[in-house]
Amino acid sequence: MGSGKVTSSELKGKHVTVAGLGVSGVPAAKVLHGLGAHVTVVNDGADERARAQAAELEALGVTVRLGDGATLPEGTELIVTAPGWKPDKPLFTAAAEAGVPVWGDVELAWRLRGPDAAPWLAVTGTNGKTTTVQMLASILRAAGLRTAAVGNIGVSLLDAVLGEERYDVLAVELSSYQLHWAPSLRAHSAAVLNLAPDHLDWHGSMEAYAADKGRVYEGNRVACVYNAADKATEDLVRAADVEEGCRAVGFTLGTPAPSQLGVVEGILVDRAFVEDRHKNAQELAEVSDVNPPAPHNVANALAAAALARAYGVPARAVRDGLRAFTPDAHRIAHVADVDGVAYVDDSKATNTHAAEASLAAYESIVWIAGGLAKGAAFDELVAKSAKRLRGAVLIGADRALIREALARHAPEVPVVDLDRTDTGAMLAAVREARRLAVTGDTVLLAPACASMDMFADYNKRGDAFAEAVRELGAGA
Repeated sequence: MGSGKVTSSELKGKHVTVAGLGVSGVPAAKVLHGLGAHVTVVNDGADERARAQAAELEALGVTVRLGDGATLPEGTELIVTAPGWKPDKPLFTAAAEAGVPVWGDVELAWRLRGPDAAPWLAVTGTNGKTTTVQMLASILRAAGLRTAAVGNIGVSLLDAVLGEERYDVLAVELSSYQLHWAPSLRAHSAAVLNLAPDHLDWHGSMEAYAADKGRVYEGNRVACVYNAADKATEDLVRAADVEEGCRAVGFTLGTPAPSQLGVVEGILVDRAFVEDRHKNAQELAEVSDVNPPAPHNVANALAAAALARAYGVPARAVRDGLRAFTPDAHRIAHVADVDGVAYVDDSKATNTHAAEASLAAYESIVWIAGGLAKGAAFDELVAKSAKRLRGAVLIGADRALIREALARHAPEVPVVDLDRTDTGAMLAAVREARRLAVTGDTVLLAPACASMDMFADYNKRGDAFAEAVRELGAGA
């Protein structure tokens, strides 16, 4: 099964092993079974959720092996893996020795596209992917195009590619995991928003992580969109093998050079997709059309606009799409003002890069931070943000790492260290933040850490913050 399209008939009768259940494995198994493949699903775990998913698939006639994700089933001709499975797993070592190809669900979706399939506008990066893809979809819809935000965002690409709905173009969010397992993907245009250390335990090194992100540029037809403030993204464009005529297009929060999009006196402008870009610029929208207009979110909007313009969308649709866009919960969301202090929930800032962008959006901050550090260091984050910090309230398992960074780089900032993980901890944190804040400050939940030490996920952490702020406003 080389590197091109694959037809349903080519999969019929094939012995395919699906690695992993979950949000990608179950749809992949169902699709492959429906195409007539002999499907065996292997899964490391055998918990209650896995057993329920296994029962659903077994009722269709799919073979499922729980608790054994290491052994290559006999006769396997192709593996389709969940994106989170690490490349060094024994299953993949065995596959390599047997000459069995390994695809991710994104690769499967790409190969199963029909002859008139919608092109993909792809977005990856350490932070901002979901917001940018949603902005892009909003802009495309404002241009009257049939589109959907799909991929790592929660809507299965397999469903989008094989469903009855016919799209003009797809806005596709891709993680580094998904890109690793999608070697033949060739987007119409793609963007790498930024690169910062993340998931290094999975990739093995920053170089490997960056290389997987850079795969999104391979074979691009029209534009490779990069972040002019992040040289690593431009380096990935230079390294990519693209189609003849494909252009490098930068985005910047400053005045754009030719072949860039940027900001001039509060206006988002395009100097890439205009006639005589050395002399002309096209106004696209105002910074105030971006919700919220924090610097990192304006950068997201510029990247989305660049991809939309690469597809031929008119300037008016960029403005209308940005105005229509509403960000997801827990992404730099204003919760309330209490006694002249703003309370902002950015629970989605689960790593230092995201937290740095969040902190840069405000002038005077009481920072609520902490959780699971995932191996991160906080010195650079604190050093860059120190002048904005009025105080800090630390929660979670790895809060000591942030406390020590604050002691080194912001010793004058008062710090409250909350040594508790019970359900009332967030209310206590918000009350301490209120005590430290004065009129005009922002109390910002931007944890720079994962949430699972105290909460089920970042959504639950953000909900707890919002509830605590509401209690504060009610005079609790």
